[in-house]
Parts: sequence; structure tokens; C-alpha cells
Amino acid sequence: MVFQERTYAVLLVSAAQNFNSSVMNLLPMTDYWPVNTVDSVAAARRALLERSYDIVIINAPLPDDFGSRLAIDVCTDSGAAALILVKSELYNDVYSKVMEHGVFTLSKPTSSQLVEQFLKILCTTRERMRKLEEKQQSVEDKIAEIRVVNHAKWLLIQCLSMTEAEAQKYIEKQAMDARISKRQMAENVIKTYE
Repeated sequence: MVFQERTYAVLLVSAAQNFNSSVMNLLPMTDYWPVNTVDSVAAARRALLERSYDIVIINAPLPDDFGSRLAIDVCTDSGAAALILVKSELYNDVYSKVMEHGVFTLSKPTSSQLVEQFLKILCTTRERMRKLEEKQQSVEDKIAEIRVVNHAKWLLIQCLSMTEAEAQKYIEKQAMDARISKRQMAENVIKTYE
């Protein structure tokens, strides 16, 4: 892979040692770290509770469950990219169930080259999800700031009989004069008047 700043945490869910060895050879530490391997859905769910992963690869079926529900849950509950490998005769059925949730499906047997290509696609998908998560966090931060500022404005309106426009200008001017954010100023107002 091209030099990159980050590595991708991988959870490999498979009970087949041959498969695990083959995939591990495609996951150099320079690009994928850490790489954890578990052999059941139950163990995978425990691992997912302990830490977050960027990529989850599921070699179906597993001893305690097929694995498609796990793949769907990974994509629904986290920003991780998931790939499920299934026997070729089950491919269309599994694909139709998991694709709407964002799960990638690959039929077995497959080549190392194809798995490598899918790993790059999974990394690309993870980066896209990371950017969406950052945007969502930014929006949530802005909403939280608006709530705090509005709360402070209403305290100024109640306690100092300001209009909403005056309260807004007051918070903005005080923040600018003190060289702090509007949110910090609003929090100061709330501490003062509550």
C-alpha cells in the first residue's frame, strides 16, 4: 500500500486456520495494526465491545452463527467497514440481505489478489466514514454551542431585561474582548446568573 499516516485496526472473524493464515499474509503491520483474530460471533461481539475496529472481516459460516447478522451490526452500530466471505452458492442470497446495510460480500473460493483489492476498498470506505463522523461531530458541536448561547441569552433577557438582539451582541462582544469563544462566554454568563 502507499505510505499512509494511519494504520487500520482489523478484526478477523474466522474458525478456519488456513483462511486466517492466508489473510494474515495480506495484512502487513505497516498498514493494518492491530489485527485480532477470533473464531466465533460471540468472541467477535466481545472484541467489538473492548475496542473499535476499522475493518471487520467475517469468514462465514462460524461455529455459533452464520455471521451475516454480525456484519450488519458492525455496519449499523459503528463506522467500521465489514466484509463477509461466503460460499459461492450462497453469495446472491447473503448479498441481497446485507448490501443495504453497507456490508461488502465476497464469494469463496477467491484469490489473494481479489482479497487485497477488497482490503483497499474497505480502507477507502473507512476513510469516507471517518470524514462523515468528523462532519457529524462538527454539526453536533455547533448545535451544542447554539443551545448554550441561547440559554445564556435567555438568562440575560430575564435577569438584565435585555432584548434577544442585545443579549446576542453582549455575548459576542464580551467573547471578542476576552478573546474566548462565544460558547465559553455563554458558559460564564450561565455560571453568573444561575
